[in-house]
Amino acid sequence: MTKFGELIGADKPVLIDFYADQDEVENSLDTLRDVAAALGISARVIKIDIQKNETLADALRVKGNPTFMIYKNGEMKWRQTGFLDASTLIDLVKQYV
Repeated sequence: MTKFGELIGADKPVLIDFYADQDEVENSLDTLRDVAAALGISARVIKIDIQKNETLADALRVKGNPTFMIYKNGEMKWRQTGFLDASTLIDLVKQYV
């Protein structure tokens, strides 16, 4: 959890995708690559496997897959469960740049 605290403490937005392997078809890695490419250095895009990080997922009450969160300066700014396309995610993150 210490590493997570360091990750979300950045002064630029961090988009986190909590996913599970069985959801990889719908929760496409290509979507996140597109988001990361569009945002460049203005934000970070991270994928976290719920099954490998159960303690963190439980602490954040992640119940559905995928669950997206945006953090900035250690504070959660936005959260939603369910698949979103790249352009929607890009627009959401840009609000916090």
